[in-house]
Amino acid sequence: MSHTVLVCDDAIFMRTMISDILTQAGYEVVGEAESGTQAVEKYAQLKPDLVTMDIVMPDMGGIDAVREIVKADPSARILMCSAMGQQALVVEAIQAGAKDFVVKPFQPSRVLEAVQRVLG
Repeated sequence: MSHTVLVCDDAIFMRTMISDILTQAGYEVVGEAESGTQAVEKYAQLKPDLVTMDIVMPDMGGIDAVREIVKADPSARILMCSAMGQQALVVEAIQAGAKDFVVKPFQPSRVLEAVQRVLG
């Protein structure tokens, strides 16, 4: 059985890129969210095995969304996606409960390595 993934990013091309990388590697993308609020709602609804979360999103940022998801499900597995130069935010995200991070622009191999680490 393939692992299910919720892809959260405010940019549609980033969601598409991540979804393509994961789908080609055999993961099942069960949903997408373009805001932190949507991410929290869809996580509760879909209960995916993994969430990829952008740090900067409208209405509720990725770090706040991580806090909300982890509060509801302490075993949630969240992979942060950050642009270069957001190291301080990555540390905050990990403290909020994210398990790992990948840096944009993505290299498919890096994304898959991080996904495998997070899923154990």
